[in-house]
Amino acid sequence: MSVKEETSASDDTGTASFRVNVKLVLARVVVRDRTGHAVGNLKKEDFELFDDGKKQAISNFDAEHLPSAPVATPASPGTAPNPATKPGATPPQFASRYVAYVFDDLRLKFEDLSRVREAAQRRMAELSGSDRAAIFSTSGQTALDFTDDRAMLQQTLKTLTPRPMRALPDNQCPDISLYEADLIVNKNDPQAIQTAVNDYLYCSGAVSTLTSATQFATMAANAKPSVENTAMQVLNIGEEESRMNLRTLQDVVRRMAALPGQRNIVLVTPGFLTPNLEYEYNDLINSALRAQVVINSLDARGLYVVIAGGDASQPGHQESLFDKSTFTYVTRTQFEIASASAESDILAVLANSTGGTFFQNNNDMDEGLRRVADAPEFWYVLGFTPQNLKNDGKFHTLKVALANHQKYDVQARRGYYARKKAEDLAEEAKREIEEEIFSSEELHDLPVVLHTEFFKPADDAARLTVLAHIDVKRLHYKQEQDRNQNDLTVVTAVFDRNGGLLQSNQKLVQMRWKSETLRAKLGSGITLKSSFDVKPGRYMVRVVARDSQQQGMSAENGAVEIP
Repeated sequence: MSVKEETSASDDTGTASFRVNVKLVLARVVVRDRTGHAVGNLKKEDFELFDDGKKQAISNFDAEHLPSAPVATPASPGTAPNPATKPGATPPQFASRYVAYVFDDLRLKFEDLSRVREAAQRRMAELSGSDRAAIFSTSGQTALDFTDDRAMLQQTLKTLTPRPMRALPDNQCPDISLYEADLIVNKNDPQAIQTAVNDYLYCSGAVSTLTSATQFATMAANAKPSVENTAMQVLNIGEEESRMNLRTLQDVVRRMAALPGQRNIVLVTPGFLTPNLEYEYNDLINSALRAQVVINSLDARGLYVVIAGGDASQPGHQESLFDKSTFTYVTRTQFEIASASAESDILAVLANSTGGTFFQNNNDMDEGLRRVADAPEFWYVLGFTPQNLKNDGKFHTLKVALANHQKYDVQARRGYYARKKAEDLAEEAKREIEEEIFSSEELHDLPVVLHTEFFKPADDAARLTVLAHIDVKRLHYKQEQDRNQNDLTVVTAVFDRNGGLLQSNQKLVQMRWKSETLRAKLGSGITLKSSFDVKPGRYMVRVVARDSQQQGMSAENGAVEIP
């Protein structure tokens, strides 16, 4: 029986839908000294990781730093093997840093957007030749993919304008914030409900007609349904705005995941709330961690101060018998302060969880953009697999500590959410492969080597061939009768110079080797070939392989330039 008869293979060419999972929990950690500088000389044994207070074994550990570009190796016509790119390394023909600016035009006020837009214009004017920038908005109305064209960047910034979803009238009565709406609708908070009812009686003018406490109680009870209806409208609009924010960030992370070099997101926003969206932002954090994308956040409100009772633009309360007793500004001010803090909390979570920077309470937007666009020089990635983890969707607190360096400040994610239900193992394996395609990290669990070749039948056309060589003798097999069984899934993907996925190809190799075949005929391994029709240019190639027995994973990077 021939070697070919002991295997079966199938191809599936196309672009898959990429998702994430949380089987392996990752924590990106930045450690800073007292001066604020990142510390880069720590080892695995210096860290301790706790899941719900229980110490965990750190199974994955990477100490990383900003790389320098390697020496260029020009491609030659014909066959052109290319060395794999090391994790985080940047092929010389590609940009060394990518920064995506995401403007929350759903919630930014005109004055805040104008101030930060001017600072962004000054920063774009100084864009380095090795940098590329992109501009996105959470409304989806503004989008410019990565480019080094300063004129295009400046022009796109000029198109930014507030685009709120809010369909409620400007003189909404009562004026309920999303924070209060969450308290009223989701938490049935009696203090929030009573405060909103009191406000309604003021803004509707009803308070001026009150003559007795009994009359007040009756009018308050009648006003409650109207208040709750307004709160529901505010909550629905606010939640959709928050979903759009998280969805935009998730899309940008996915876009940046395969880019070479340093990859940063700069989120410019006045902050937002995430009621009932914990799983969504946890998935965003997981995606960013696995893709090695840093999310930085800038609070565009600058130095933010809550004015008790509102500013001069807000109407005052009418005088009545109840002004000095029942109706006060105290509770309203407390809610405004709590709301401002809660809106910025998600910004701190996203930055701390991905190794980024959170800039707040400062009106110097030039300094803010400088800080959030620059990644720390050193960081660490810790990973562990939770034992006996129940698929109950519960939140698990994470704490990363240093065993012997308590003087340092540790920045890491606060926790993660368990899955809500168990998933099919085959589907989970598929997810892991799909996830790795958009990562830049190299894995070497399996003996896979990547080579590339190209042929030019014409000046404006080329045939790019990607060869994945597998040393099958070093794989693990399940013994069944006289066969050595294992299934190997290999996905090959080609990306353009800006990291855009052009084409992908998947092969499933079902191996049923006889022992004599493994010993005598497969000494040099097997080679899987995937071919793609492309134009002359610069391309990145990624090969991801996963087997069914060892359940190991290999991911190899390569770069090729076709003249």
